[in-house]
Amino acid sequence: MTDAQQASDDIRFMGRAITLAKARMGQTWPNPAVGCVIVRDGEIVSEAATAPGGRPHAEEQAVPAAGDRARGATAYVTMEPCGARSSGRTSCSNYLMDAGIARVVVAAVDPSPFASGRGVERLKKSGLQVETGLLAQDAAVLYEGYLHRVETGRPMVRISDTGEGFDARFAASPKADLTTELKRLGEAGYTRVWVSPGELADALADQGLLTR
Repeated sequence: MTDAQQASDDIRFMGRAITLAKARMGQTWPNPAVGCVIVRDGEIVSEAATAPGGRPHAEEQAVPAAGDRARGATAYVTMEPCGARSSGRTSCSNYLMDAGIARVVVAAVDPSPFASGRGVERLKKSGLQVETGLLAQDAAVLYEGYLHRVETGRPMVRISDTGEGFDARFAASPKADLTTELKRLGEAGYTRVWVSPGELADALADQGLLTR
């Protein structure tokens, strides 16, 4: 396979992983929606996205589904596989390594304490070829709320007419302590919430709490 063909395939398969993840947006909090596509000899052998409720993770579904075909394959993952699990269970990095995956292509690096580069580092130390940043801009919407909560302790708030792809609608009095209200939601695991245009949206904007 030529370099141009490989690059084209990489974009196509990562695009598929992003599509899988986008279909789960708003269903997986407190975890981000992640897509994983496993490819061998130019063909998809398995694919999965984070399950509703945030577990199981995409990799821990896709790897068993691939079975023996995972050995020597490439995994396209929209976010860096975790290097450890808060529950102590097998990490997504270990799932990929134990299955004999040869190459991992990642769209976005995960800044959370359970990844933060450790997932990529563990994969590389085990001899896997790892590439990051492919279609990172396309994948950014998947993690904007998750990253916002990691950085601020609050879910991201955007204006929406339908709420599609959001964790929940944010309902509060425009006169309330909106920062405290949002921090409570962040502690509960919400990552991305929505409001309709109006007084509440205006109050959030005035306090710098609304993302345009």
